[in-house]
Amino acid sequence: MCRHLAYLGPPVALRELLFDPPYSLVRQSWAPRDMRGGGTINADGFGVGWYPGDGEPVRYRRAQPIWSDPTIAQLAGVTSAGAVLAAVRSATVGMAVLDSAAAPFAEGRWLFSHNGVVRGWPDSVVPLAGALPVRDLLTLDASTDSALLWALVRHRLRSGIEPARAVADTVISVARAAPGSRLNLLLTDGHTVVASVAGHALSIRTTPASVLLASEPHDDDPGWQEVPDGQLVEATATGARVRALAEA
Repeated sequence: MCRHLAYLGPPVALRELLFDPPYSLVRQSWAPRDMRGGGTINADGFGVGWYPGDGEPVRYRRAQPIWSDPTIAQLAGVTSAGAVLAAVRSATVGMAVLDSAAAPFAEGRWLFSHNGVVRGWPDSVVPLAGALPVRDLLTLDASTDSALLWALVRHRLRSGIEPARAVADTVISVARAAPGSRLNLLLTDGHTVVASVAGHALSIRTTPASVLLASEPHDDDPGWQEVPDGQLVEATATGARVRALAEA
C-alpha cells in the first residue's frame, strides 16, 4: 500500500523527516502502524523528491528497501529543503518492482505519489486509460496503477485544470470505475500540496510556518490531526484547508 509524506516550511535536513522521528518513514517501511489490511511492510522501493531552490525538484528513487540503501542515509544528512515529498513502496502483487515504479513521479515542478491500490487492475480502468493520449500510455514510468494515476492527474494539469480539481476528479473517476480502490494521492509543486484521503489514512500537522502531511504521524506530538476519509486537503506552509472531495 505504501507510506508517503509531504512537507512545506523552513528548510530542514531530509534526515529530520525520513530518519530521526521515532515513527519515521524509514521505520514505517518495516514497521508501519496503520496499513489497514494493505500489506505488512513497504520494502519494494522508495523515493524522495526535494526542491533545492525555486526551480524543478531533484529526485532519488530506488527499487530496494530504504533501510538497505546507505546512499539515502548520507544524502539525508547533508541535504536540506523547504519542500519535500517522499514515499516507501509496497508493490501490489504482479506489478513491477523497478526504480521507475517508485514515487515520486514528476514533470516540471510537479511531484506525485499514490498510497493505495486500484481494484480490478488493469481491466477496471481501461476506459479511463483509453482517454489519454497514446504517447502518455507509451511513456508511463512503469506498468503500475500508481503510474497510470499520475498520467491521469498530469493530463488534467496539462489541460489547465487547477491542481485540487485535477486530483479530486481523478480520484472520483477511478473510484467509480474501480470500486473499493484506495486512492490517497499527494501532489506538490513545492509551494502547495494537494492530498486526497480515499480508503487509507492521512494525518496533518501544522505550525505557523510549516505543514506536514503523512500516512502516519511520525511522532507522538499532540498537534497531529487525522483527516477523515473522503476529504481533500489543500495546504501551504502557512495553512491548510480540508473539504469533501466532491466539493473541490
